[in-house]
Amino acid sequence: MESLKSSFLYSSPFINPPPKTRKLKKPLPPTILCCLKPDPWTLSSGNPKNLDKPKPKSKNQKNPLSDDNARRIIKAKAQYLSVLRRNQGSRAQTPKWIKRTPEQMVQYLEDDRNGHLYGRHVVAAVKRVRSTSALRDGEYDMREVMSSFVAKLTFREMCVVLKEQKSWRQVRDFFAWMKLQLSYRPSVIVYTIVLRAYGQAGKIKLGEDTFLEMLEAGCEPDEVACGTMLCSYARWGRHKAMLSFYSAVLERGIMPSAAVFNFMLSSLQKRALHSDVVYVWRTMLDRGVAPNHFTYTVVISSLVKGGMADEALKTFNEMISAGFVPEESTYSLLINMSSKNGDVNKALNFYEDMKFLGIVPSNFTCASLLALYYRTADYSKACSLFTEMERYGVIADEVIYGLMIRIYGKLGLYEDAQKTFLEIERSGKLSDEKTYTTMAQVHLSFRNFEKALDVMEKMKSNNVSYTRFSYIVLLKCYIVKGDLASAEVAFEALSGTGIPDVLSCKDMLNLYIRLGLSERAKTFIAQIRKDRIEFDEELFMTAVKVYCKGGMVREVEQLIEELSASETFLSVPFVQIFFMAMNGQYGKWFEPLDPSGYVAVEMMLTLFLATRNEKKMKEKLVILLKTKNGESVANKMISKFSKEGDVLTAEYLYELMIELGCGIEDAAKASMISLYGKQKKLKQARKVFADVEGSATNENVIYSSMIDAYIACGREEDAYLFYKEQTMKGHKFGPVSISVLVKALTSYGKYCKEAAEVIHNSFSENLELDTVAYNTCIKAMLEAGKLRFAVSIYERMLSLNISPSIQTYNTMISVYGRGRNLDKAVEIFNMAQRTGVALDEKTYTNMICHYGKAGNVHEASALFSKMQEEGIKPGQMSYNIMMNVYAGSGLHHEAEQLLLSMRKNGCSPDSRTYLAVIRACTEKSRYSEAEEKITLMHKEGISLSCAHFNLLISAFAKAGLIGEADRIYRKIISTGLRPDVESKRIMLRGYLDFGHVEEGTRFFERECSTVGPDRFILSAAVCFYRSTGDELEADEILNSMKKLGVAFLNNVEVGSKIKIT
Repeated sequence: MESLKSSFLYSSPFINPPPKTRKLKKPLPPTILCCLKPDPWTLSSGNPKNLDKPKPKSKNQKNPLSDDNARRIIKAKAQYLSVLRRNQGSRAQTPKWIKRTPEQMVQYLEDDRNGHLYGRHVVAAVKRVRSTSALRDGEYDMREVMSSFVAKLTFREMCVVLKEQKSWRQVRDFFAWMKLQLSYRPSVIVYTIVLRAYGQAGKIKLGEDTFLEMLEAGCEPDEVACGTMLCSYARWGRHKAMLSFYSAVLERGIMPSAAVFNFMLSSLQKRALHSDVVYVWRTMLDRGVAPNHFTYTVVISSLVKGGMADEALKTFNEMISAGFVPEESTYSLLINMSSKNGDVNKALNFYEDMKFLGIVPSNFTCASLLALYYRTADYSKACSLFTEMERYGVIADEVIYGLMIRIYGKLGLYEDAQKTFLEIERSGKLSDEKTYTTMAQVHLSFRNFEKALDVMEKMKSNNVSYTRFSYIVLLKCYIVKGDLASAEVAFEALSGTGIPDVLSCKDMLNLYIRLGLSERAKTFIAQIRKDRIEFDEELFMTAVKVYCKGGMVREVEQLIEELSASETFLSVPFVQIFFMAMNGQYGKWFEPLDPSGYVAVEMMLTLFLATRNEKKMKEKLVILLKTKNGESVANKMISKFSKEGDVLTAEYLYELMIELGCGIEDAAKASMISLYGKQKKLKQARKVFADVEGSATNENVIYSSMIDAYIACGREEDAYLFYKEQTMKGHKFGPVSISVLVKALTSYGKYCKEAAEVIHNSFSENLELDTVAYNTCIKAMLEAGKLRFAVSIYERMLSLNISPSIQTYNTMISVYGRGRNLDKAVEIFNMAQRTGVALDEKTYTNMICHYGKAGNVHEASALFSKMQEEGIKPGQMSYNIMMNVYAGSGLHHEAEQLLLSMRKNGCSPDSRTYLAVIRACTEKSRYSEAEEKITLMHKEGISLSCAHFNLLISAFAKAGLIGEADRIYRKIISTGLRPDVESKRIMLRGYLDFGHVEEGTRFFERECSTVGPDRFILSAAVCFYRSTGDELEADEILNSMKKLGVAFLNNVEVGSKIKIT
């Protein structure tokens, strides 16, 4: 480019004019050849504009061809054109003959081209020059190579030879030889051929030298030569030189063609030089060059990527007006742009236009639309897009799968999100960290931090690099888990990627506060202050909370001073109120308190209370309490400190407010009573109650708190007496107090009578109880065994038009089920279904349990299946209850199938599950299968108990297989367990029933010496000793039984099963 500066870029168009200016002819269009065989005739420049138009008659009629060969050639040509049209279809461009004179035809035949485009000597020259490509540079001399062609090639033929060369070296050397020939004359055409060859090979410097030589030779460059040079610059990414050359071309009044503009625009866009694309585009329009479809596509893409949305839309409309149909990529970019700019309607209109034109959306388009629907929470349209993707055959990529996981997570479709993630993993498309982090976030939203950590660990094991966002998600996982050590490591890794974000700092600080690590929280705040992390309002509030609780006045002042430099931060209401309260300026900010103002005053009170021993701070506290808003906030803080169990601070604030004569609200007094109750300080609770009794405006709160205090101190009887005393005085308790009292009286089965009396009194006084209170009363009577009273409570509830809840129906199913009234239980269940109450797993399981107890296995199984059809996934308890139903009827095959189904649905069987399966196997004498289940439990690490072995021991003992029973008994010991009393009873029962006296005696002496006064074991031992004739030992055991108050079992008999047989 340096070589062109003085001669072309900085010269006027007419400094060095050529000797003769001539108008350049338009380049001929390419010749169309038949695909079947080479064209044996020379063709003209192409079709006429209108093939149907009749030929005009010439003024000077040419003589008809007399040569027979000419006629033969004409007929052969007609046949050739016919074949050409058939093979090229309806849109074939059929060339026409060039008219020749008889003399020209004779010359044509003498040339003997034999169907070649050029003569034999031209073809030979092309081959001769090409043959030098096998030689290195300098190993040949072009003058020697072409010596036999001197004075044999015309200028035009030399141009043909030059054009046919494939290597830039041959072009360079032949052009040098060509300039030595007498027929050579400087022409822009020959220089253009050389420029094209250099441009294709990337020899830009040689191209620039050649262009300079062309100017020095007096050849004025035309649009083809300049376009060739521009395309060379564009092809090899020399954009700066290209734009400089382009400016010079425009100054000389030369206008490149649309194809050259397209080449330039495409090259600039590939390097993301969108501003230069726009510049070239605008000059193109200013100079009147008509853009084509490709031009619009490239320009719109650059306008979108360059952030010029309005101009992109304007250009798009111009493209439509010009009659061009945009490509899918253009629509995709516009949809994405509109989506990011929040113009939802425009994005959707573009998509509708695509569908109208029958354009199939790409993955990128679908991903943009899904992201739009996700941001606007339009999940129904997202689901419909999934359907359209299937119809169009669009194969989802990882980005779309990731968006699907997000949408499923937002819709609460946790299982679908997990299935989608597994589908990506199986398909081998899982490679992007965004997909991993998205799935981890969905797990976190469902509080499943373990699976979220598994996903992040899987990401690490698959060598997917952690980004900054990955560390943020990993930190969140550890914070939700409460793993402080791992959270600190993750935070350190996040800090390594740059300054941590504010949200991560807030989460980390809240973790320290949640774990009660106030000192580490203070250290953390000091660190983020040192790192110059910009505080937002929430982080500032959290930091101030830590400082205020610790009484760190100086640190609070320093933090406010650091942040006061930001005017934006000082305009936050919380900061303003806190700052003014610190300086004792209780002005207009203390009129009506908004939530942030309330928090600011609360923090100030916390700080003053933490530093109450300092005289200055106590004075500020007193002043603040004397304000109206300070008094209101202090009342709420008494309740807050009471809930947190901070007795000292709550007591101090309560007593200080009494001392200052501040108004204390009933809620604050009630919270103090409850606090004293939790601290087992019933005397202080009674004192507070005595102070407020008779003056309270909200008596229900006070009386309820006193009942809570009695119950918290374990004085349920005193709570009942207090209730009775106050009702005699005419006070009426609310539904909450009744619920709490009734529940407490029946908790340990001590005061069921008193609980029933409370319920009766409430009914007799026509207290308005809510659904929760009725549910508590029904459940209390169920636990007390007063089933009829429970039914009467339910009937009263219905008579008063109080709507039952799912808990009501569930409790009533239990009431009727325990009373063996299965029909009524079924009636309640059906009623719950009819009323439209959403039945939960607990209700279904409860009904299944009572079906099982009644022996209705078929109904229980059908209801279990129906529960799953309703979309309720059975939990471990539901599976165990259904397993017990099968076990009770000895349906071991069904139990086995249920166990397989349980595992398939992702529910792990526990010890109770296997207990039911073993029970089902032993009921049908499937001893080996039962033993296999015990072995399987041991392998899977599921806790074994004696109960599992006892079922098998009992089955063997009842069948008379005492040896097998003894083997299983010893297996208990080998697994590390100690046989319980029931195991020993079963073994002794087996020895006793089948008359194994000696083995039974030895077993008793070996295993039962440490057993306490068990009636059956001792009675069996007496029978064994009597059977062996050892009356002395038998009498000794009988005497010890009498001393211990244990009666002998008279129905115990040796060999009872043998006698029956």
